[in-house]
Amino acid sequence: MQTVKMINFVIMCLFFACYMYQFLYIPVSWLPRRKSRADAPLHRIAILVAARNEQAVIGNLLDSIAAQSYPARFLHVFVAADNCTDKTAQTACAHGAEVYERFDTAKRGKGYALDFLLREMERRGHTDFDAYIVLDADNVLDRDFVLHMNETFSEGKDIVTCYRNSKNYGDNWISAGYALWFLRESRYLNAARARAGTSCAVSGTGFLFSRAVLESQGGGWDYHLLTEDIEFTIENVTAGRRIGYCADAVLYDEQPVRFSQSWTQRLRWSRGYLQVFRKYGGRLFSGIVRGSFSCYDMAMSIMPAAVLTGVSIVVNLGAAAVNVFHYHEWDVLAVSALQTVLNLYLTLFVLGAITTATEWRGIHCPGWKKIAYVFTFPAFMLTYVPIVVESLFVTPEWTHIDHTRAVTVQQICAPGFRDAV
Repeated sequence: MQTVKMINFVIMCLFFACYMYQFLYIPVSWLPRRKSRADAPLHRIAILVAARNEQAVIGNLLDSIAAQSYPARFLHVFVAADNCTDKTAQTACAHGAEVYERFDTAKRGKGYALDFLLREMERRGHTDFDAYIVLDADNVLDRDFVLHMNETFSEGKDIVTCYRNSKNYGDNWISAGYALWFLRESRYLNAARARAGTSCAVSGTGFLFSRAVLESQGGGWDYHLLTEDIEFTIENVTAGRRIGYCADAVLYDEQPVRFSQSWTQRLRWSRGYLQVFRKYGGRLFSGIVRGSFSCYDMAMSIMPAAVLTGVSIVVNLGAAAVNVFHYHEWDVLAVSALQTVLNLYLTLFVLGAITTATEWRGIHCPGWKKIAYVFTFPAFMLTYVPIVVESLFVTPEWTHIDHTRAVTVQQICAPGFRDAV
């Protein structure tokens, strides 16, 4: 069993070697950041929303857009009501959006809906926009969201991502696990990347891209892997674009609360990472050879953790089988496996604790829950282990995630809301 202990030690060392730079990102993110231009020119911006059966929440999103401090004459909202069987289209129209209905059950997923929406806009002559912001129907926006995104865009960033907060952090350990990860991604990955002058990464929703980017990809949205946001990111990073980050543009997102739903979603993400790496791995490694740290950063973000986790599991399960059937001893193996899990738990605990401490005021739930969820965060992240293993053998279909938290930004930020969740 000494061999197994050594392999586990080597795997932990590889984890450390691959991801040590992300620990260095932590102090980098604390460095003072340059203020955005307060006199940024106003650009015409189209907001794109792909919505499937979202009548419960899309009204709040559209109301938060209508309440933006950015001049309304420079904003236009377009919604793709994608294979809806409820009143999403009617609700969106009633709240001022221009809605196009799509019915195509063969091509399912957000990527296809965005492609349909952009091409339909083009067909109808909506071509006079400088930039596009992609949102999900369950989002709500801080009042100055678009204003700040426009400021960063005006600095010359063709793609910009935002600060992703949660509107249901305090529901349970699952929603908190998601939310804490996205807060960490915003503050300790993208913010640090922006300060270091490397490329940030787009994460699902709340990102802007320019008309030039749209034209470079043929006027549509040609990203249809299971994680179309990561595919979009890697395509542009390997093409030499630097994705910007706007810390002042705050978006509130709804997170899953059921473990079965979370498992299905994260299985899709895990398989999507594999798909992206298969498609872009060569280009990423080519960029690394040419000295692109952004390519190295993106490669580390989508692949090594899954591979190393899979290798660790195979080694330990194989050793367990050999040990039980041939030597009838497995106490040494058990100790080695527990040490590996404990090391991972402590690492994730530290990351969660640092994020919770620095983002404390922006986390909208009772204080005791904020503390409790620091301890459950590592457990949530460790549930990725069996999910990653399953993703090696299963290709899930895109499935709709139900959203029900119809709240406003004012309600989320109110002290009473914190006490109620």
